[in-house]
Amino acid sequence: MKIALILSSNDPEKNWNALRLANYAVTEGDEVEIFLLGEGVEYEKTSNEKFNITQQLDTLLKSGKAEIKACGTCMKSRNQSGSETCPISGLKELYELIASSDKVLTF
Repeated sequence: MKIALILSSNDPEKNWNALRLANYAVTEGDEVEIFLLGEGVEYEKTSNEKFNITQQLDTLLKSGKAEIKACGTCMKSRNQSGSETCPISGLKELYELIASSDKVLTF
């Protein structure tokens, strides 16, 4: 199954739970794509001891079964540049992700 997760929050607990779900889905054999939108592009900055987003992210990326993309406009408005964990993308890719996924979840 292909699962799309759309993160539009910079709340550490929400994003930590979304990444935990993504990691679990990968262990079940699913393909996971994450799209960062709005405040979601700030997700890495909110990692802390209680909600270790960085650890969940590292596990997910090492699986080789997940991909992350981020809204370039949202990143630009926050003076962020792309990276491996937050690569620049656009609404066309978000649309294609939604259209090609079996399930779409938003956090």
